[in-house]
Amino acid sequence: MDHAVALVQAYLQLNGYFTSAEYPIIAGAGRGFRTITDIDILAFRFPSGEPMAKKTRKAPKGLDISGLDSGLAVPVDSIDMIIGEVKEGRVNINSGICDPEVLNTVINRFGQVGDTKRVVQHLLRTGAAEIPPAYSVRLIAFGSFPPGAPVPPCRIVSLGHVLEFLQSYVRKHWSMLRHLQFKDPAFGFLMTMEKARRGGAGRRGRQGVEIVPPIAEPRKNDRRK
Repeated sequence: MDHAVALVQAYLQLNGYFTSAEYPIIAGAGRGFRTITDIDILAFRFPSGEPMAKKTRKAPKGLDISGLDSGLAVPVDSIDMIIGEVKEGRVNINSGICDPEVLNTVINRFGQVGDTKRVVQHLLRTGAAEIPPAYSVRLIAFGSFPPGAPVPPCRIVSLGHVLEFLQSYVRKHWSMLRHLQFKDPAFGFLMTMEKARRGGAGRRGRQGVEIVPPIAEPRKNDRRK
């Protein structure tokens, strides 16, 4: 899996989404099949809560959404589908993801949508569309830098923002997360980095073994070169 896609997948999962990375769109071709395009990230979220919701002794009066990233603009009262394009460099939208036939195929993963053509047209025109009675579908582009050329209407989320959210999440919930094992490559690597950041040792270990501690950050008033 692409490193940037893995980062975005971890980000969406922590915001309560079920994800499928590098999702292939396949069409018939003569006697066989061919891949039209790959959707970098396809994600679904149900308005049933967040993974790290606070536990209270009393019955909750409402859904605790304090942990959701406001930059993602999660619709908390509908089932949300994200069709995501991920780039390590500048934000860009591949032509395949804007193909009406591709979007028609992807949106029908919801089931019986109804007027799919209208939904696709609205999605291409505005970057988001509502599907009655309680569904939404959105185009989101992820990248490290702003687009170098015009892109279709969509929400843009920088990979820098994604990384800051993940790091903040790890540090906020460290007391619990540090006891767990993670198979997700991106989130697992962030956990390893946080363990390394928090770790430290003296110059000498037991039996004279040399232990190299973390490099100390230079002080602001340290004028030594």
